[in-house]
Amino acid sequence: MTLEELREQIDALDRRLVELISERAKAALMIGHLKASTNLPVYEPAREKIIYANVRAANEGPLPDIELTHIFERIIDVMRALQRNELASERNANAAQHRNTENK
Repeated sequence: MTLEELREQIDALDRRLVELISERAKAALMIGHLKASTNLPVYEPAREKIIYANVRAANEGPLPDIELTHIFERIIDVMRALQRNELASERNANAAQHRNTENK
């Protein structure tokens, strides 16, 4: 393959990764809503350990397990922040709605 063909392949793979990461983010947001409604914490270290074990078990290379785990650590950090920000926004919106209802 030529350099250009390989770059086109990388670009196509990147677009697929973006799609999959976006799907994962949507699922993480839904999980965040469920956690909020059941008073579960956003951060669950035991669950994260399971995710890393699953990632390592699925890894067929060429990335070493530790490098792939680092990538997923970052993905999970971002997803956790997304959950926290979404839940904070909802709490703020609910508080504002409650204030507006009281002022009427």
